[in-house]
Amino acid sequence: MQTLSILGSTGSIGVSTLDVVARHPDRFQIFALAGHTQTAKLAEQCRQFKPRYAVVADEAHAAALRQQLGSLKTKINTEVLHGKQALIDIATASEVSGVMCAIVGAAGLPSALAAAAHGKTIYLANKETLVVAGSLFMETAHQNGAAILPVDSEHNAIFQVLPRDYSGSLNAHGIASIILTASGGSFLHTDLTDFPAITPAQAVKHPNWSMGQKISVDSSTMMNKGLELIEARWLFNCPPERLEVVIHPQSVVHSMVRYADGSVLAQLGTPDMRIPIANCLGLPQRIASGAAALDFSRLAALTFQPPDFQRFPCLKLAYDALAIGGGAPCVLNAANEIAVAAFLRGQILFTDIARVVEHSLAQHSRSGSLKTQTLADLLALDNEVRHTAAEFIQSGSLKAGL
Repeated sequence: MQTLSILGSTGSIGVSTLDVVARHPDRFQIFALAGHTQTAKLAEQCRQFKPRYAVVADEAHAAALRQQLGSLKTKINTEVLHGKQALIDIATASEVSGVMCAIVGAAGLPSALAAAAHGKTIYLANKETLVVAGSLFMETAHQNGAAILPVDSEHNAIFQVLPRDYSGSLNAHGIASIILTASGGSFLHTDLTDFPAITPAQAVKHPNWSMGQKISVDSSTMMNKGLELIEARWLFNCPPERLEVVIHPQSVVHSMVRYADGSVLAQLGTPDMRIPIANCLGLPQRIASGAAALDFSRLAALTFQPPDFQRFPCLKLAYDALAIGGGAPCVLNAANEIAVAAFLRGQILFTDIARVVEHSLAQHSRSGSLKTQTLADLLALDNEVRHTAAEFIQSGSLKAGL
């Protein structure tokens, strides 16, 4: 019996995780759920899974959740907490064996790092933990015996086809490169001249996956693949020059590993996040995920093509951040979060997202602020970059073409 805390339980990953958990009541029990501001959804999850704790963003949402739990017909003894420290507390509690880290954005970093420091099994779905603090996070996990199991479909696919005794050395296992597949998002075939007119409503409609708004926009710009490149660099100790990206619109092949003898091993499946979640939760066994079986007779074709950096400049910027090193990936992520939020509010164009990120990388590379060693350094840089990006958006420079 595994005792789990699920951080981000009301998001798409959290909902999928609870679906898998519900299929195996003999294997899992829920210690805590964290849902930020979606109190009605969190109350329903508490009704079903009866966690000891539920965590929300602030006291106002905590009061709302307490009221909603109190109105349930069935009495639930779930204690409601709020704030950043509460997230850390439920991630590090002695009763917890595993933590699903599925909070979107840099906000998920402190709790994930705390779980690593306490030697927990971490089911990692938060990209920014490794993008912002890859070296620090992996070193903390190693020093404290924490297990890092990747939930992202691409990284989980790589994890499944690497040798079981993988030691973190590509050469020792005869690995030539790691290949990440990308759907190409909603605008793979859209004329480039139409990109400035892309609306938020269009950008959040992913052709294959059901995801939140921010992640869907990242998929459309392929920044999500850029962030995944950085994740893979740390998860698998893979240098950037041995990381490949190929566009695979059908999202059936989730990623591949190229071996020195010419073999390429791939993991295939339907585009359903319950598959990688079940893979991680069930280890070392295979457990039912609830996902539909892949029907090869209905696959018309599996196609692959190289990414076009003119169409996807955010992917190129991610490679640039890897090459710069230090805090550059932190800059990339923070600037992107500000830019995507501004796009979703209608403040900037779709094509401006990459421009905001590029400006922020250039500014902080020149300022010498990329030398980071501690969590405090990284969080300070993250905050500084957000101000840089917001000021650039508000300055009018984007409309002026500067």
